Amino acid sequence: MGNLTEIFGDHIPKHDPPEVQLRTAMINAGQTPPDVIVMDGDLHRYDDKKAKGDALWYVAFDNGMVPGGAFGSFRAGGTQVNWKGDIGRQLSMAEELAYRSALESARQKAESEKRIRNELAADDCQKVWEALIPAGNGHPYLVRKQIQPHVARADGVGNLIVPMYSPEGEIWSLQTISAEGEKRFHKGGRVKGAMLWFGANDPAKPIFVAEGFATAATIYETTGTCTVATFSASNILPVVESLRQSYPSVEIVIVADNDKSGTGRNYADQAAAKFGALVVMPPEEGQDANDYRLAGHDLTALLNPKRESWLVSAREFSKVPKPIKWLIKHWIQAEAMIMVHGPSGSGKTFVVLDWCLNMACASVDDSGQSTSKWMGHRSSKAPIVYLAGEGHNGLRARVAAWFERHQIPQEIDPPFWLSKSGCDFNTPQGIQLVLSEIRQLPTLPAIIVIDTLHRFLAGDENSSQDVKSMLDACSLIQKEFKCSVLLVHHTGVSEDSQHRARGSSAWKGALEGEISIQPPSSKGAAISIIQRKMKDAELAEPIFVELALQDVPGWIDEDGEQVRSAVIIQADEPKKKTSKAEFEARESIMKAWQESGEEDVNGAPYVTRSAWKESLIRSKIFENEGTAGQYVKHTAKAGFAQRLFELNLISEHENGYLILFPVMSSKLAEGEK
Repeated sequence: MGNLTEIFGDHIPKHDPPEVQLRTAMINAGQTPPDVIVMDGDLHRYDDKKAKGDALWYVAFDNGMVPGGAFGSFRAGGTQVNWKGDIGRQLSMAEELAYRSALESARQKAESEKRIRNELAADDCQKVWEALIPAGNGHPYLVRKQIQPHVARADGVGNLIVPMYSPEGEIWSLQTISAEGEKRFHKGGRVKGAMLWFGANDPAKPIFVAEGFATAATIYETTGTCTVATFSASNILPVVESLRQSYPSVEIVIVADNDKSGTGRNYADQAAAKFGALVVMPPEEGQDANDYRLAGHDLTALLNPKRESWLVSAREFSKVPKPIKWLIKHWIQAEAMIMVHGPSGSGKTFVVLDWCLNMACASVDDSGQSTSKWMGHRSSKAPIVYLAGEGHNGLRARVAAWFERHQIPQEIDPPFWLSKSGCDFNTPQGIQLVLSEIRQLPTLPAIIVIDTLHRFLAGDENSSQDVKSMLDACSLIQKEFKCSVLLVHHTGVSEDSQHRARGSSAWKGALEGEISIQPPSSKGAAISIIQRKMKDAELAEPIFVELALQDVPGWIDEDGEQVRSAVIIQADEPKKKTSKAEFEARESIMKAWQESGEEDVNGAPYVTRSAWKESLIRSKIFENEGTAGQYVKHTAKAGFAQRLFELNLISEHENGYLILFPVMSSKLAEGEK
């Protein structure tokens, strides 16, 4: 192979040297780079004015293939950022593997260094702590905060020293608080998961969790109830996780600081959603619990808000009507979790975009009522947040084509916002990104779309634990913004799984609505939009649509040709001819129901698989239980149930099926009154 000049001529790919790229990455991540970067694969510590010591670090390597490394901070809340150099082309498999191996080595070096620093610091802190004397009530910081010293000690030069314990009660680090309130942690000491207890736990009372020493002391002195300090907002998550593991049945109340940045509330919300806790916060921005009490407010009332009774009598429960609130009548519920699934290329995104743009652009009359419809169904005016994990270029054209098709004037900017990329939605960093971005919008969304699910899920869609973390994140978003969450997902690749979502069965149980998008079954046929589940409402009749090409105004490709994209338009319901196989399947399940006469709680005709199987054997349609059993499972390619399931004539229910086509007349024809 020739050199680069021979291969590329005058168009050699240009990129900065690795040291310059790493320096740029550090600056973009908010970290000050060192004066000199050494690419030797070893861990290097350095400092800046903010770090106050060698708290910053980096590991950089250039193995002759792909430069890379990692950098970060040993300070409290410090994180590791991985870095991969740009070599001007896509990496080969061998280069990618070499980079990953070197990066893992860098990670292990950083972890080992941090662990050693933590252990040495813990020993040093223990010695320092033993040499200190108890702090007196007259320390300026204590006087200003109007709190007692509790376990705090004094260092003899005007500072308070506060211990930071592990969950097992060992000193991990120390926090120094000056007379002016400036705080710093012991160099190298571990902060993540460190805590300080005020009082003993009483299982009959809650455990309060607060950020700072003064805030936690204030809460304990006010309530006399066990309170735990976390020392920072980012440390709320690991501390609450540890408390929940140790005390699974005790109520945890997180008393968040009302920071202007929203940091305290964000971390408190994440911990509450993940580990089960209540969040309270002073109403005024810039206050913590200590500020709230010093301002003369009733801290006891703040910490014990009036709660709506969890248990209610049946008469009271049924007294107030609460009909379903629809965003699109019969199709999209408000404040619900809905999944739309279908095979790749089925048109899922086209359908979801059509729903969402229809709602965002809906017209309203003088009274504020929507006058718009989607395929004949009333459509409400609703702000939309569309989290798009892939295909942004194509998505941009689809939105532009929809605006043109529906003649939306250029001066109209509907309440519809899209993400520039995906994120790990079910991680603290991902959910915090989504929360903070949405809170900055001028209008909060009625629907948040996640398209597609696997682009936003950190973990395995088949893992019940990973699925639960995603569902918890969705529930947090629903609760925060009182909105619906619409998940766009794929079906499996096998023929048997084309009518259900891919992955864990836990998805289905958590959904209020489940909608299947089925591609055309033959040339010239329509796309089918079929409801599989609609909690607390009857299933709507399927809707049939097709894709129509639409010019995108102002879009011309590199060959000077007009760019076009597709939009959804309504199609005629396909004319169906009842086949012999379908007729036999209908007759067999109808006969089984006439013999069993079962119904679900709403009075709908219901047949268990065992009743259907026994009916088939009695009718001598099949000779044995094994063959009959296969034909009453919708996973059997040639089974009776499969035929009816594909036609939306039955739906799964408990240990059998609900019959969705009329059967009563046939039952009466048998002479039953």
